Amino acid sequence: MLNQRQLFFNHVAQTTETPLALEIEKAEGVYLFDTSGKQYIDLISGISVSNVGHRHPKVVAAIKDQLDKYMHLMVYGEFIQSPQVQLAKLLADNLPPNLSSVYFVNSGSEAIEGALKLAKRATGRTELMSFKNAYHGSTQGSLSIMGSEEFKNAFRPLLPDTRQIEFNNLEHLKYITEQTACVVVETIQGEAGAIIPENNFLKYLRERCTQVGALLVVDEIQCGFGRTGKLFAFEHYGFVPDILCLAKGMGGGMPIGAFISSKEIMNTLTNNPILGHITTFGGHPVCCAAALANLKIIVEENLAEGVEAKEYLFRALLKYPNIKPLKGKGLLLSIEFESYEQNKTIIDKCIEKGLITDWFLFNSNSMRIAPPLIITEEQIRKACEIIVESVNEVIS
Repeated sequence: MLNQRQLFFNHVAQTTETPLALEIEKAEGVYLFDTSGKQYIDLISGISVSNVGHRHPKVVAAIKDQLDKYMHLMVYGEFIQSPQVQLAKLLADNLPPNLSSVYFVNSGSEAIEGALKLAKRATGRTELMSFKNAYHGSTQGSLSIMGSEEFKNAFRPLLPDTRQIEFNNLEHLKYITEQTACVVVETIQGEAGAIIPENNFLKYLRERCTQVGALLVVDEIQCGFGRTGKLFAFEHYGFVPDILCLAKGMGGGMPIGAFISSKEIMNTLTNNPILGHITTFGGHPVCCAAALANLKIIVEENLAEGVEAKEYLFRALLKYPNIKPLKGKGLLLSIEFESYEQNKTIIDKCIEKGLITDWFLFNSNSMRIAPPLIITEEQIRKACEIIVESVNEVIS
């Protein structure tokens, strides 16, 4: 009889030829446990998903409570379902007034797809602008505005009328014109290696979009829900988007995403044609119940407020001869090494020592640090100790 590992390789579609293939039996807080009982510190939160930790008791309770009431009832937008309504209201309460209408979907890629359609419908324009080294998902539309030609070339033709400009390059803002339906930007470029905006770039981007009538779509799929020290990262930079895309850390571990805009803009999807955007499982009541509990935890327990001190501790403990200064903001950080090979060897050492980390999609020589926001000082010290040990064993 085949074991789980053999069945995994035989029947679960693979995305690389060398998956980590850790067989995890349980997760709790900041820890994962494999079938042998070995404990791992999760330093990447399932790629910025488990912001409140794995299996937070309040999230688990909300899921169980909703299971006792109902699960899927009807395609999105037809029935009044309490978890959707309460979650949409709490999101709106914590966002600027123009971000008051929430469309729930299943993932970050779907949020981007919905935002692209909404921008084209609301403006009547077709050009979609994004940034080099940006990651917005892997479906056809989101792939079309991805900022890496290497990842796109095998799947062409993609959406027409797309264009990429350089993040933090003020000169390139001139390419945004009256033909541009929207500009899609990550507040912090995640897969580029946690690249933060400089020189008020996002404020100038906002001004240019307003000047030419293009909508500004902000992707906070990876950096939202407290990860940078604010509930939403755009709050650091003094501007407000027209459309906000969320997912990952939204659901407390359950699959959910959203694109959010004004009622006026969002209502363009209701006519010419009606049902301008449709989803069967978007806003699933169990996922919304989990996301509602998740958001309440982050807000009521002030998890974002503790992020700055934790960032400072990571930077202090990883200020080391063989480690370059960390990039990023809050608990979305990166350590740059000389090459992918060196980085991957260090990552493998970390995993051997009980620390889960990985590399960035468009910056493979950098290590990701994005733990649950609930990580403690003691756990940070242990994680940094493992990183330093691993670095020293590889770079000597």
